[in-house]
Amino acid sequence: MPESSLELPEPTPATDPAATPESREAPGTAPVATAPSALVLEAPAPVGPVAPARAEDAVPIPAADQAKLDAMVASYLDAVTALDPHSQAFADKVRDVGHLGDEDIRASAGVSNRLLQKPLAAMQSGGLTEASTVGRSLHDLRHEVEDLDPSKQGDLFSPKKLLGLLPFGAGDKLRDYFDKYRSSQHQIDAIITALYHGQDELQRDNAAIEQEKVNLWTTMGRLRQYAYLAQHLDDALTARIAAIEATDPERAKVLKEDLLFSVRQKHQDLLTQLAVSVQGYLALDVIRRNNLELIKGVQRATTTTISALRTAVIVAQALADQKLVLDQISALNTTTSNLIESTSEMLHQQSGQINEQAASATVELSKLQAAFANIYATMDEIDTFKVQALDTMEKTVTALSTEISKSQTYLDRVRANETQGVAIDRLGSDPS
Repeated sequence: MPESSLELPEPTPATDPAATPESREAPGTAPVATAPSALVLEAPAPVGPVAPARAEDAVPIPAADQAKLDAMVASYLDAVTALDPHSQAFADKVRDVGHLGDEDIRASAGVSNRLLQKPLAAMQSGGLTEASTVGRSLHDLRHEVEDLDPSKQGDLFSPKKLLGLLPFGAGDKLRDYFDKYRSSQHQIDAIITALYHGQDELQRDNAAIEQEKVNLWTTMGRLRQYAYLAQHLDDALTARIAAIEATDPERAKVLKEDLLFSVRQKHQDLLTQLAVSVQGYLALDVIRRNNLELIKGVQRATTTTISALRTAVIVAQALADQKLVLDQISALNTTTSNLIESTSEMLHQQSGQINEQAASATVELSKLQAAFANIYATMDEIDTFKVQALDTMEKTVTALSTEISKSQTYLDRVRANETQGVAIDRLGSDPS
């Protein structure tokens, strides 16, 4: 590199000291708030305009680099003031001032264009707006949680009322609430999945933002060095022109009109671009902080909020079970009391009947007398029957004896015929 040149060496990869929140905060921004215990999202303050004078202080230059830059200014100034103001070499030096840091200005402008898209994207599809995917998912989750809040369901143990007047279906409100919770599980799971996807997208955006900040920080550092060169060249050239003006007014006029004008114009352009870059850097850091707050909010929503909802449902279910057990115990106590009372009444009634029975005779006297009368009448009837039966049996025996006598003649005849038949059968069977 020639000693009289104002061009800086090619940038080396550097780490942005504000790239990580742990190392250094971006200039002009407040420190990151620690995560509160409640679900509170704190958006950083919007970025205000950055004056060119403040932009110089935002990007410091190490003392070693300042010494090198001062040497470059002195070498360049000695070389340019020694040239003929009307020569081509002088014109080339003036033109070099006009092109001072042009590549870094274009690089910074390119980063600024990309940075400009970040706030627009944050307003349309990211960040903390209700139109974003994450914001919409958080809104849906809040609606579901409020809709399933047991404290907002009224008395879950009271029966339903037809037209608000006639009760029917005891316990239906509690059953309907748990049915509603079960039917909402799929939608809650979908919302949580969408929140996780949005959280991953925000983390990817922050990774890209961090890389953009590293690149922009390197470019801002070179722009700051060029602005430092222009400023000190302006101061040194003004003093040199004042010294030359006493001896060579014409030469001093050319240096003032051509070279000093170009130096101040370039200094103004460099500071303006540096201010724009610093403001873009701060705006990008605001987006990063918004994303970090939203990531923490999503983390709380998917853990604390869902756990609180499930705890509320579990408590409601436990209270319902306890209410059911209490009702059953009350009913059982009532049944036991009624059973004891009815048993005592039965015992009292039965004891009275037993005592009455014990005091009375085993068999009624009238019944016993009637029984003996029936026995005597029966014995008399038997005696009368026997007397009457004697005559009847005598007549029957006489009639039977007469019939038997008549049948004997017939029997003898049949017997004789049977004997004669046997003798004939023997003669027929004899072969001789």
